[in-house]
Order: sequence, then C-alpha cells, then structure tokens
Amino acid sequence: MESVRIPSREEFRRALVQKQGEEIVQKLEQATVAICGVGGLGSNVAINLARAGIKKLILVDFDRVDVTNLQRQQYKASQVGEPKAFALVENLKEIAPYTEFEAYDEKITEENIDKFVANADVVCEAFDNPETKSMLVNAVLEKYPQKYLVAASGMAGTDDANSIKTRKISKHFYLCGDGKSDVTQGLALLAPRVQICAAHEALTIIRIIAGLEV
Repeated sequence: MESVRIPSREEFRRALVQKQGEEIVQKLEQATVAICGVGGLGSNVAINLARAGIKKLILVDFDRVDVTNLQRQQYKASQVGEPKAFALVENLKEIAPYTEFEAYDEKITEENIDKFVANADVVCEAFDNPETKSMLVNAVLEKYPQKYLVAASGMAGTDDANSIKTRKISKHFYLCGDGKSDVTQGLALLAPRVQICAAHEALTIIRIIAGLEV
C-alpha cells in the first residue's frame, strides 16, 4: 500500500496565505488560544482555528466521548469512551499537522485555572454547565483583565440561525449566542446551530488576533 504524502509545512503556509492573506497568517502563527471545554462548541472552535493556522491550542476537558456527542461534536464513533481532550488532538493532527497542541484531561477550577490560561493570548469559554461558565468568565475577568475572553450563551433550540450574534460586553470580553436558550431547558441541540455559535467564537478569536477587534 502506498504511503500517504502529507503536504509540507511550507505548502500548508502558502495555501493559507493564498486564501487568508500574509498579514493574518503571520499573526495567527504567533498566537496561542486556550479552549476550555471541547464539546459541541469547543471541538468546533478548535477545528476552525487549527484550519486557519493557529500556532498553538490548549485544550481542556475532563469529559469522555459519548455516543450522544457524535451528532454535533468533532469526534468519531471509534473514539467513544476516550478522554475528549486527547481524542480531539488525534483528530486535529490529521487536519493541521503543524499546529502545536497541549491537552489536559482535567476539570478547570478557580484553584487551577492559571495552569491552563496564563500563557494564552485568548481564552475561549465553551462549557455546557452554567456554573462552570460563570466561574471561568469571572475568574478570567478578575485575574487577567487584559486578556481577551470569548464566551458563549445560547445556542440550543430550533430558533432562526440569525438570532445568534456576537456582542462586545467590555474591552476584552465578547459573548456569542442568542443570549436566551439554554441546554438545561431541555431544548434540542442541533449540530448546525451549535456550529454557528462555535463559528462566531472562532471568527471573533481570529479577528482579535488579527487586530480587527478594538
């Protein structure tokens, strides 16, 4: 069987410059993003950033891949039972072999948050649990007021996709979603709507890194 040829780093870069422009590529290849939670939101954010040519992704999640995740999260049926953070790195390496990854199969708390976000240029909040969302947002805003934070609120249900927006809450804090729907309300979790919210987060992160959000 013939071996598969993976494009070189230089080929990858030339292709990115052709589609995204030299300036954006230069900035992305110097940036590190911490994605806290790699489920429906986080796994899709990671895919988008890896494809765009981000230098490094820090992926944090203590959950395992479950069969109920497969309709909206970036995992394979063969990965059910694996730690999400490690499984996602496996998949991302097939997509972006020259991106750096740091994966943690751990739960983020107020006590250990520094370990995961201190070295990131941008922090992405991508949790399902409202309490964990609130803890992360409050901790980052309090401990790292100069660090950019992109969070999400509201992507469940079957409402119009255009109800999902990106809002600038403060100088370094952006919130994506419809701001009202919640997974705890028993609403449907449809892959397209979750992915739209994840795309809002990923695009906002890219714009921040590129200096387009001020």
